[in-house]
Amino acid sequence: MPAKPRLLITRKLTDAVLKRAARDYDVMINAEDRVFSTDELIAKCQDFDAVLPCHSEHFTADVIAALPDRLKIIANHSVGVDHVDLAAAKDAGVVVTNTPDVLSDATAEIAMLCMLGAARRGAEGDAMVRAGKWDFWSPAFMVGRQVTGKRFGVLGMGRVGQVAAERARGFGMTVHYHNRKPLPDHLAKGAVFHDSIEGLFANSDVLSLHCPATKDTTGIINKDTLALLPDRAILVNTARGNLVKEDDLVTALESGKLFAAGLDVFCEEPGGNPKISGLKNVFLLPHIGSATEETRDAMGFRALDNLDAYFNDREPGDRVA
Repeated sequence: MPAKPRLLITRKLTDAVLKRAARDYDVMINAEDRVFSTDELIAKCQDFDAVLPCHSEHFTADVIAALPDRLKIIANHSVGVDHVDLAAAKDAGVVVTNTPDVLSDATAEIAMLCMLGAARRGAEGDAMVRAGKWDFWSPAFMVGRQVTGKRFGVLGMGRVGQVAAERARGFGMTVHYHNRKPLPDHLAKGAVFHDSIEGLFANSDVLSLHCPATKDTTGIINKDTLALLPDRAILVNTARGNLVKEDDLVTALESGKLFAAGLDVFCEEPGGNPKISGLKNVFLLPHIGSATEETRDAMGFRALDNLDAYFNDREPGDRVA
């Protein structure tokens, strides 16, 4: 009987995923569930045929160059792959996969939570009640913004963006979006396409970010593009923190140009940005967009599906490099 492929799982996954992995692979897990340093990551990978990492592990060109010849697949437990140098992986003959589709609903739910939390001053109200400082009421008390009937702008109308748009329609919002090209009618579902971010931003009372982090989108939210939004708009980011120049966001929030922001992602993770967390008009979450029991199982199973395909001489369904 041939030996099982050796698989390194870099973070703690769900019991169901680990049970299936142990059935089919010779598995080593990161029992401490901490982020490996670059040197640790390289050292840990040396005796394995495959690695199943999360977005917390950065496979730079230098890391990929130091991988052993036997390791030929990185099966990510994430849909985003900005933590992997795809060009370096391709040049090294290392297959890279991700986990699309299965986290769209969960991430779209978090986008709605961030939108509503920002619009209705959720963080401010929660802090007030928890601190025992709710001792007043009047018609002028804790007045937020209503999203019903407003314009919901989607930057990046991929899988998650489409689900977020569908959820926004449930609030009676009209959907506007910008993509590299328009969606077919059956996917756009009446959403208004803008061929430039200028057109989208000018028509977004709520702007929700759903594009991948690339060299072209890094810092796409900055003082110039924030100025394009209607006054007192709301920014929602459940994609990647580095889409936003955070100092420019702070300025827009402090000046009142933005009414509020709802953020699940930051440039520095974990930890966030103390300049942002010091503001009252921000609803904050610790990058939990896909953190549901159902989605975590599905992400792990999808990664294992890709590994199964590779080790059975089939093309992985979610190959990105």
